[in-house]
Amino acid sequence: MDLLKKIFPLSFKYVGEAANLVIGIIIYVVAGIVGGLLIGLFGNIPVLNILCPLLGALLDVYVVAGIVIEILVQCKVIKAE
Repeated sequence: MDLLKKIFPLSFKYVGEAANLVIGIIIYVVAGIVGGLLIGLFGNIPVLNILCPLLGALLDVYVVAGIVIEILVQCKVIKAE
């Protein structure tokens, strides 16, 4: 559990009301969009275009996992203590 809290601190930060869940999901989505735009910009650099698809996939997995963990914390399937 401590490892999840270190990797996904935002998922455990907004625990409580449904509005906090929506705020957390919006933050994850915006972070994914900004990260995707940056990866897209760096994808035009010849040396970095090899790593950009891998970084994009990792970013997508991080965003989806963060949202799922946040939903599980809000539903009290995972304890936020």
